[in-house]
Amino acid sequence: MNLFQPIAPSLNGSPSPSPVVCENNEPLIQLTGAHPRIFMEPIYYQQQISNSLRVIHVREGVYEHLQQVLTLLPQEYCLLLYDGYRPFQVQQHLFSHFSQQLAKRMPQLTSQEIVQATKKYVAFPSKDAAHLAPHLTGGAIDVTLADVHDKALDLGTAFDEMNEKSATRYFEQHTHENPLACQYRRLLYNCMTLAGFTNYAEEWWHYDYGNVAWARRVQAQAAHYGAVHATIQNHHVKEFRFL
Repeated sequence: MNLFQPIAPSLNGSPSPSPVVCENNEPLIQLTGAHPRIFMEPIYYQQQISNSLRVIHVREGVYEHLQQVLTLLPQEYCLLLYDGYRPFQVQQHLFSHFSQQLAKRMPQLTSQEIVQATKKYVAFPSKDAAHLAPHLTGGAIDVTLADVHDKALDLGTAFDEMNEKSATRYFEQHTHENPLACQYRRLLYNCMTLAGFTNYAEEWWHYDYGNVAWARRVQAQAAHYGAVHATIQNHHVKEFRFL
């Protein structure tokens, strides 16, 4: 098993009909102290975004698959999580924020073009099953590699950076630009996908399991995870229910 093998282009063919959501009622769990090789940096709480979570939450099955990742990942590497379950209000904030950034950067674009450009980096805040924002399900995580001292490694861009270098396979076409970042992306990608996750091709840090985005990529007829509504109090999940 070569964990540093190149990241192959997506082999997905023409888009299949949207998978149905067959909610399996797996609970959201918080990951505080969950595993000695999982570190957390809840980035949106650190940015003081309203209704953001102080502690990262994911579906129970996502955590089980993260443990599988760690059985593959060499011992000198750890996982650093930036985000998991994302409340709807935070998704709305991020979409608006990124739209404003793009509008300033590209003033020649129309409002509709700005929305389309924003969707490349932030899912539209939707609870509709066919267009469900992945993080709203608890089945999406934003993750990078770290050393054993919780120091994030260089994967070529900052988290949430909006440019072409954020595409997962960017360094496969520009290997000599940052050879170490290329190797780290390969390691993260191969360990995550071998453990059952799928990657969003425009963001090297974003992985899905069990949600509609995951089901589309593996061409499954059904997703396990639908939307979750959480009541947030003092940046903690007070209670949640499945939509």
